Amino acid sequence: MLVVNILLILFFVPCFLFLVRFILYRTALILVLRKWVNWVDDRIHVHQYLKVAELSENGQNNEFYRRVFLYINSLPSIEDSNFTNLFSGKKSTDIILSLDDNQVIQDEFLGARVDWVNKVERFDHGGVCNRSFLLRIKKKDKRRTLRPYLQHIHTVSDDIEQRRSELKLFINNGPPENPLNRRWRSVPFTHHSTLDTIAMDADLKNKVKSDLENFIKSQNYYHKMGRAWKRNYLLYGPSGTGKSSFIGAMANFLNYDVYDIDLSRVSDDSDLKLLLLQTSSRSLIVIEDLDRLIDEKLTTTTLSGLLNFMDGIVNSCCGDEKIMVFTMNSKEQIDPAMLRPGRIDVHIHFPFCDFNSFKYLANNYLGVKEHKLFPQVEEIFHSGATMSPAAIGELMIVNRSSPSRALKSVITALQSNGTEGKIGGKGKRLSDSASSPLRLEPPPHAVETGGTNWKDSVPGAKEVRKLYGLLRLKSCKSPSSFDHDPGMIER
Repeated sequence: MLVVNILLILFFVPCFLFLVRFILYRTALILVLRKWVNWVDDRIHVHQYLKVAELSENGQNNEFYRRVFLYINSLPSIEDSNFTNLFSGKKSTDIILSLDDNQVIQDEFLGARVDWVNKVERFDHGGVCNRSFLLRIKKKDKRRTLRPYLQHIHTVSDDIEQRRSELKLFINNGPPENPLNRRWRSVPFTHHSTLDTIAMDADLKNKVKSDLENFIKSQNYYHKMGRAWKRNYLLYGPSGTGKSSFIGAMANFLNYDVYDIDLSRVSDDSDLKLLLLQTSSRSLIVIEDLDRLIDEKLTTTTLSGLLNFMDGIVNSCCGDEKIMVFTMNSKEQIDPAMLRPGRIDVHIHFPFCDFNSFKYLANNYLGVKEHKLFPQVEEIFHSGATMSPAAIGELMIVNRSSPSRALKSVITALQSNGTEGKIGGKGKRLSDSASSPLRLEPPPHAVETGGTNWKDSVPGAKEVRKLYGLLRLKSCKSPSSFDHDPGMIER
């Protein structure tokens, strides 16, 4: 009888435990039990808290915060959490999970449990004041797991960035109440322009690609020379000639985020420096219509502040691998100090259309490589008439169902704007300043990076160029071209 009782006990006890487990698994009781176990565990052990702030004390971005953000949002425990924010990704079928304010996420590493808290402090009116991640780890596990765990975060975040295809466009906010408040808000960067779709001479495109590729491979070279790893571009020409599209093409080619600075929302020079400090590595920093902002006094930023922004000491303290892009309609009224080598490394002129550009646009917009109306269009261009690529492209889009009608509309528009090309289509050169001791006018459509090859006429210039190992590129006759400021040579 005793044996039977023992057998019954051995049978019913596992059945009872299985039933309890099944009930707990199917109900919220298991969550309550887990919380109770964790609560007891937290009271038994001593924990250490490590804070990863988004911004440093001087308002500069904390690179490790970005890595932790990528890592935490990739954890499977987010999917299992009781509350998670859902956002649409770059594709309509993509769903992105994101932490909510002050949400706690658990992670395990080498058998140790760690907790991450997404700490967010806000102003009364809802603006973000301060963001940070709080790491809680048991002191008994710290010595064994903390350093490998942090290295694990670096490895995983690097892998996520390599697989990430979504770029972001950052826009600066106005001056904040709190000087350390985050100054940028972002949206997905969905510009579809590429270097292949830009109406630009093929030879020039190859030079642009080569210049960009050389830049992203030159980290060791820049650091060896003791220079910040950055490069500055100036895009100048009339409105509608493709400058903004070219910026989008650069971002897509490099896979860089874009920071678009609105100088009218910058309070002073210090505020501009703070914006630069809060930009990330591998990014394009853009200021558009700089000449208009200066001429119409739409910004309180001084010339000195802009010069320091372009090549000052702050550039060496705000991360590596950055490209600054400035756009202007004309650079004639710009102080030559702003355009000298070092502040502007590459000048690219965007003039109105010529016939070669027109044929490229016709192929892109209409799928037409040859047409019986092309000789008439070419004759009108040779007579001096011209239009912006944007205006021609719009006419082609409206009449895209009929290439003949589209070309006729372009011909009519060109005939009515016959004098436009004579006024502004050729692109004017920057005149020498009164203080320049030497007048060196580069040949039309000179193609340069760094502004050296047009100086070969100066005695000793070739030897200087060879000494510094500067690259000389061949001249290029194209609707858009590199050139350089024919200003003063510093001696």
